Amino acid sequence: MNVTLKQAPTTPYTRILAMGAARGENAVPNDDLVGPIDSSDEWIRQRTGIATRTRANKETTAIDLSIAAANEAIATSGIDPSEVDLVIVATISNPRQSPSVSAIVADAIGATPAAAYDSNAACAGYCYGIAQADALIRTGAARYAVVIGAEKLSDIVDPTDRSISFLLGDGAGAAVLGPSDTPGVSVSQWGSDGSRADLVGMNHTLVEFRDGESEWPTLRQEGPSVFRWAVWEMAKVAKQALDDAGVAPEDLAAFVPHQANGRIIDEFAKQLGLPDSVKIARDIETTGNTSAASIPLATHRLLQEHPELSGGLSLQIGFGAGLVYAAQVVVLP
Repeated sequence: MNVTLKQAPTTPYTRILAMGAARGENAVPNDDLVGPIDSSDEWIRQRTGIATRTRANKETTAIDLSIAAANEAIATSGIDPSEVDLVIVATISNPRQSPSVSAIVADAIGATPAAAYDSNAACAGYCYGIAQADALIRTGAARYAVVIGAEKLSDIVDPTDRSISFLLGDGAGAAVLGPSDTPGVSVSQWGSDGSRADLVGMNHTLVEFRDGESEWPTLRQEGPSVFRWAVWEMAKVAKQALDDAGVAPEDLAAFVPHQANGRIIDEFAKQLGLPDSVKIARDIETTGNTSAASIPLATHRLLQEHPELSGGLSLQIGFGAGLVYAAQVVVLP
């Protein structure tokens, strides 16, 4: 007997309906960090574009930040939390290996029994999540999804480390995605290069820490190598994402790169030939580098400061530890 399996109804397109954000409670200026790394406020500003970064209270977790950001995004979207049937949290700072941040968040925001999982794609995690949510909604596996980038990087920072510690902040950004009659998320340019895995990442394993063979694992990076990779290789990915979307630089309303370094953002804009009409996100100046949270946080702030961007096209690109990357063009909510 031949039986044809029943398939879920599909939808042709998706779009981002709303954004939400939560930042660490404390603004930490450069002067508070320069002592242990023998540096200065001027040096950090010139090399990174950062004046302050947001860091959370000791008791605040990436879970708390995720819940706050998701609640704002859902409230703004106008949908009922019970309609959310997929929650994706991109993070490298889950305070526990298990359970997932996403399952706890789904319950806290009233989305149970939504499918929920965490994604570890570091600074590209949010863009990975957008690509996955778009695909799952279009194939009928979900109708409404919440994608969150959330980090509490202050938990995995060595204050004496000169390679990355002074860059990092805490926060979470969230997006609600749903079906659309017109395209709202382009095809994603995403990939990885594990041969360069040692350029950014943790300096020890939890097993080494447990066995007394290392100190608490913290983030480290090969700054010059990462800078070159980001500037030269990721500009090519961003250009390909524009081509795949059928979009020219002058068609963009906004450009939201991962907030890794102010100099990288400047070089990106130059290589892409962005006209003055394109608003470039520079949330890094007061939030710092928040890894998976940086793109949704920067987008949220850009929309707050420039509400006229609503409905315009935004090119977003994330890149980081793995090495991994992802880029797409989205219609701003």
